[in-house]
Amino acid sequence: MMGEISSTPENDSQCIETAIARLRELTQRDCQTDWRMSFEDVDVSTQCDPRQWMNWPTAPLNDRQHIAWPAGRQVVWLGQAIKMPTALTEADYPLAGFTARLAMTWWAEQADVYVNGQLVQQGDLFDTSARIVLTESLVPGTNVTVAVRLVSPAHDAGALVRSHFLCKPSMGDRIDPGMVADELAVLQTYISTFRPDDLETLAAAVKDIEWEKLGDVSQKLPDADSGGGMIAFNQSLQHLHDRLAPFSQWIKQRQIGWIGHAHLDLAWLWPVAETWEAAERTFVSALNLQKDFDELNFCHSSPALYEWIEQHRPALFAQIQQRIAEGRWEVAAGLWVEPELNLISGESLVRQVLYGQRYTQERFGHISRVAWLPDSFGFCNQLPQILRQGGVDYFLTQKLRWNDTTQFPHEAFWWEAPDGTRIFSIMTPPIGESIDPLKMSAHAKDWEAKTSLKESFWLPGVGDHGGGPTRDMLEVARQWQQSPLFPQLRSSSMTEFCQQVEDTLQDVPVWDDELYLEFHRGCYTSHADQKRYNRRCEHLLTEAEMFSAIATLTTNAPYPKTGLETAWKKVLFNQFHDILPGSAIPEVFVDANQEWELAQQTALELREKAFGAIAAQILLPK
Repeated sequence: MMGEISSTPENDSQCIETAIARLRELTQRDCQTDWRMSFEDVDVSTQCDPRQWMNWPTAPLNDRQHIAWPAGRQVVWLGQAIKMPTALTEADYPLAGFTARLAMTWWAEQADVYVNGQLVQQGDLFDTSARIVLTESLVPGTNVTVAVRLVSPAHDAGALVRSHFLCKPSMGDRIDPGMVADELAVLQTYISTFRPDDLETLAAAVKDIEWEKLGDVSQKLPDADSGGGMIAFNQSLQHLHDRLAPFSQWIKQRQIGWIGHAHLDLAWLWPVAETWEAAERTFVSALNLQKDFDELNFCHSSPALYEWIEQHRPALFAQIQQRIAEGRWEVAAGLWVEPELNLISGESLVRQVLYGQRYTQERFGHISRVAWLPDSFGFCNQLPQILRQGGVDYFLTQKLRWNDTTQFPHEAFWWEAPDGTRIFSIMTPPIGESIDPLKMSAHAKDWEAKTSLKESFWLPGVGDHGGGPTRDMLEVARQWQQSPLFPQLRSSSMTEFCQQVEDTLQDVPVWDDELYLEFHRGCYTSHADQKRYNRRCEHLLTEAEMFSAIATLTTNAPYPKTGLETAWKKVLFNQFHDILPGSAIPEVFVDANQEWELAQQTALELREKAFGAIAAQILLPK
């Protein structure tokens, strides 16, 4: 009999990773190779019939293990019949009574998922992931049919990126091996970084898992409700939890704050008209989920969006105001939109803050202390001064994580303008993420390693095209909130988190330059017509305002406040970070050009009217 392998950090890590993989295999398997494919797009009932699939070829995988097909809004149907298994491995871990799901990720302009012929899920390029319930209580030997209709993007090839069969106990007396695997992975992440000497202890606990009990029929108790219980193995996992209990207090010293978020580009791969619809759906979804999940706080930026909702959906706006008054909805605004910040003038920067803060104050009773700019393509060095003078205390972005050459060195820092004004700045977690314990713990670990702070933050919610948190995300959050081997989860707000970091962080570094994004360099040169429109409108509106003020002061002519503000808001909207840089689809610029023209026309008319009023007061020699 061979002796045990000596304990080294490498061997201990390998032991832990092997156990994690084995635990996952008990309740999870890849089913990407099981799809059949058809490029016919006939009626749904035909395409959902599994008898048709026998005539379809097996879908090929590319070198990335994706099922891919050409760009140009081409339709593909995928189908597979999933036979509910007794067990997934020869180790014979019984799955009867478990909840079975199919986790999918796609890259498609449209995705429609049918289970047993019924439409159960829809998505698009931005709502790209789903965990679809196949059955609430698995009955071995039964078939569940899944058909997926996918439409490739106009600009890019489509892909089914992954499809994964997942089982989870639906009863309280069975420990979920998949969750135990994730708990071990979380612990390994933290221990490897902060207490590497304890890897040996973690590995020793893992070695005590009684794998041999999986095949021991004497330990199975036939049970109509549970489908058979692996008593000894279940007790083994409970014993593992008990052995890891000393780590619980240590891991629970950490806290991950979170708030639901839905990044919504005001225009990008869709026209502005679609943005209003996406905003309405997103806000309604957040409000409905808050009825069932008291812990859900939600945040959203862009007063421009709130103004549209106020004008066109007043009942919905009233509900949002109520949530804001309750402290369950954070207006993370600071600026009118999330603009391009490399090209616009100082006057435009001031207007973004002025109109954004004025609207927030008038409609919601307070200004925003946060400048929420997760997606703009770099940030000019004048911004700290203008933000602080507009009542903003915190600057937030995650975009510098996109740098393609130089990793930005700070997670939290003082950003200093040329005049010496400083604003407290934080690199937020990525946007558009789910409640994923492995991603969350990896981010929290990196944050702690760089800042020494045990309090981090997370932003769950479908993004880019809106969407926000889903019911599944919130249910997963509740599950992980109960885990003894995961940081505390606490619903919070971005403003509260920023205040906490500012109050506790020591030796905060200072950054006294622009924040240059090493990625979207084309923002300076693409669509030169948009740059020309912007600069001309900035000049004309400044002149129109100046001469209108002179006319009012010298001739008592009415000051055109409404006309100027309306025109400025058109300009500020078109300064959005996917319009002015030129990174949107052509349809967006058709609409933008109309708005530029209207703003320009208003500025010219108001300037000429002011000239006329001033000229009428000038006494000419006879």
